[in-house]
Amino acid sequence: MEIGQIIAEYGFPVVMSMGMAYFIYYIWNFINEELDPKIGEMHIALIRVIDKTRMLDQDMIRLKSKIEVVMRYKNAEKMLNDSKPDSTDKHKSG
Repeated sequence: MEIGQIIAEYGFPVVMSMGMAYFIYYIWNFINEELDPKIGEMHIALIRVIDKTRMLDQDMIRLKSKIEVVMRYKNAEKMLNDSKPDSTDKHKSG
């Protein structure tokens, strides 16, 4: 049967309704068969990325605190060295 005969026999709205029903079925099937499994895989990958980002953030926080401690010790050592009179200068000048 040709499209023209089908439209003449059943009417344009009925034929278009059947075409639209097939289109909806095709899209629904494509989403369920093709996209849903891929979305599930991407969801797992996203969870892994979020976990790794959190671990890196925690590492950055630990590293920052270690650097702050080292800088405090360095400043304290510098202050101690600056407050001590240098005994080598006395011997050289005198």
